[in-house]
Amino acid sequence: MDKMRMESVDMTAQNIEKIEALFPNCITETADADGKLRKAVNFDILRQMLSKDIIESDEAYEFTWVGKKASIVEANKPLRKTLRPCPEESVNWDTTENLYIEGDNLEALKLIQESYLEKVKMIYIDPPYNTGNDFIYRDDFKLSEDEYEDGLKIFDEEGNRLFKNTDTNGRFHSDWCSMLYSRLMLARNLLTEDGVIFISIDDHEQENAKKICGEIFGESNFVAELIWERAFSPKNDAKFISNSHDYVLMYAKNIFDFTIGRLPRTEEANARYSNPDNDPRGVWMSSDISVKTYNAENDYPITAPSGRVIEPPTGRCWSLSQKAFWERLQDNRIWFGPDGDGVPRIKRFLTDLKHDGMAPTSIMFFRDVGHSQEGSQEVTKLLGAGAFDGPKPIRLMRRLLTLANLKDDSVVLDFFSGSASTAHAVIQNNAENRKNCKFIMIQIPQECDEKGEAYQAGYRNICEIGKERIRRAGKKVKEEINDDIDYGFRVLKIDDSNMRDVYYSADDYNQQMVKGLESNIKEDRTDLDLLFGCLLEWGLPLSLPYSSEKIDGCTVHNYNNGDLIACFDENISKTVVETIARRQPLRAVFRDSSFPNSPAKINVGEIFKLLAPDTRVKVI
Repeated sequence: MDKMRMESVDMTAQNIEKIEALFPNCITETADADGKLRKAVNFDILRQMLSKDIIESDEAYEFTWVGKKASIVEANKPLRKTLRPCPEESVNWDTTENLYIEGDNLEALKLIQESYLEKVKMIYIDPPYNTGNDFIYRDDFKLSEDEYEDGLKIFDEEGNRLFKNTDTNGRFHSDWCSMLYSRLMLARNLLTEDGVIFISIDDHEQENAKKICGEIFGESNFVAELIWERAFSPKNDAKFISNSHDYVLMYAKNIFDFTIGRLPRTEEANARYSNPDNDPRGVWMSSDISVKTYNAENDYPITAPSGRVIEPPTGRCWSLSQKAFWERLQDNRIWFGPDGDGVPRIKRFLTDLKHDGMAPTSIMFFRDVGHSQEGSQEVTKLLGAGAFDGPKPIRLMRRLLTLANLKDDSVVLDFFSGSASTAHAVIQNNAENRKNCKFIMIQIPQECDEKGEAYQAGYRNICEIGKERIRRAGKKVKEEINDDIDYGFRVLKIDDSNMRDVYYSADDYNQQMVKGLESNIKEDRTDLDLLFGCLLEWGLPLSLPYSSEKIDGCTVHNYNNGDLIACFDENISKTVVETIARRQPLRAVFRDSSFPNSPAKINVGEIFKLLAPDTRVKVI
């Protein structure tokens, strides 16, 4: 039986394997910090393999900053942490398919890489906007002022400063770009092929965010730069311009697979259609058939029903050939006005439209999607206090859900979830449209200002605000709209690995020390902690149902009816092993210390070979 890794996937190793499959001559070996050989990429050869010309220069068109390479390395590093279930803070733990993950979002994205690989239809994020100040995401690649200046090479060989750095904002831009870059690298892996990401951003980092997205998602997958009118009145005390808008960048995973969601038709749009001639095909609107680009073949006279001969305007021609015009005339698709003497126009029927609904526009006006004050009012009304700054209005989030063109069971991810406006919008959208979309909210437990309204209202961190908002929003929507959808969520919190350090660094311990350790699992970890740790490693979704039962005095956990069966008790009997094997699960997990010696573990393997040869068996 193999041992489980109990750490997130090594993205660098996976990427090297993919490169090796395409260009085996670009793979070499190098020694790591412990002197062990590992695979590495010879990038000089790889660059040459991807070029038709001899590469002799380092010049290239690229977007870079101090710390960019470190952010890529950081995104690919494996993580020895886990997600610990918190049923006591959850709602409908046993039945819900929604998740609320509490912790740093870079770590969370690493942990769910395999469980939600290519399973997320829509991602929305509202990252902290860089205003020249620090922010709470303190990653390993975050730069001090000295590190930033060293990266800019502003010192000579003797360590003397080459110029006086009077503006530190470049360092904050670098920190912000590194923070976003690593997270978007991981986020892209989670999108389905027809998935889409929305990023709210303001003027401070809009340009950089777009360049980063162009690199990670590909410029060809750019859909739109939406403009949201977030303010409903100008600020008269503005020094220059009263800024009343923000941006929402929109990128598809694969532009050829993505289909935009269209907006419901409005009464105003339908009012443009009428049926003055009582055409049995229904209402229609007319359009001009003359065009500016002249074509002699389309320059011909038309005789109206009144007998008047009509020529195209000077220098122009008809958009239809004479044959095409005649066909439409015979099909009663040409309109000369109520008196039969007007300029000919084509009748376009509402029933002939290629798409249901209306094409969305790039500008989202507050009258249609709400404004920032509306978002604040929604939170205040729901929680009874002004508990969060700058929440997005539900109507804006509902518009983005529409544009994402969600299926009935799509997964929506927000890894800067804040007050959980996205979760609120998903719940309301599900209730009104009879959908079963799931949400995954990720938020670092940033502490609330002790002088702020949120703290005074009893909220100690943003996660407490977000979780309580989802609870109250679910209850409210359930009472007002629909009581037959999923209003719950499972709370999971990022914590250190379930395993003791000896599990990872056995070479550092002598035999006597190893004998003194009763278990490689930390004492404060429960069966539920271990079960969800196994789900992460095996790449199973974290929202599926499970059950537990007693077999021969041992507790056996069955996840999603046989996707995984686990028993973490000590001294597991042969009866327990055989009972599990006869159920032929896809996967089975036991605690390493459940078996007294190696022969006992070998016997377990033989039982599964006999009764469940297709079951993958591992120990932790």
